[in-house]
Amino acid sequence: MEQDGNHQGPIDSTSGQVAFQLVGGLYQIAAVATWGGGSATLEQKGPDDTTWLTAATALSANGIATYNLPMGIYRWTIATATAVYVSVARIPVG
Repeated sequence: MEQDGNHQGPIDSTSGQVAFQLVGGLYQIAAVATWGGGSATLEQKGPDDTTWLTAATALSANGIATYNLPMGIYRWTIATATAVYVSVARIPVG
């Protein structure tokens, strides 16, 4: 099922990450966490349907960013950070 966004949390490097599908378009990504030098990276499943590819610059501090993302399957990968809350929300355009 295609989605216009996703919210996950709390997640960390060993639990909680769930793949989700986006319809594509302009999206805001956001993250809040106890970073401790860690990061949260949005990844898209590659064309081989196995490999995960970086879709957005890793977030390593509380904040937001906007990206044009194509339709596809996505997930968050967490490195070191704990109590991570992440979201992806589609921004209506036009």
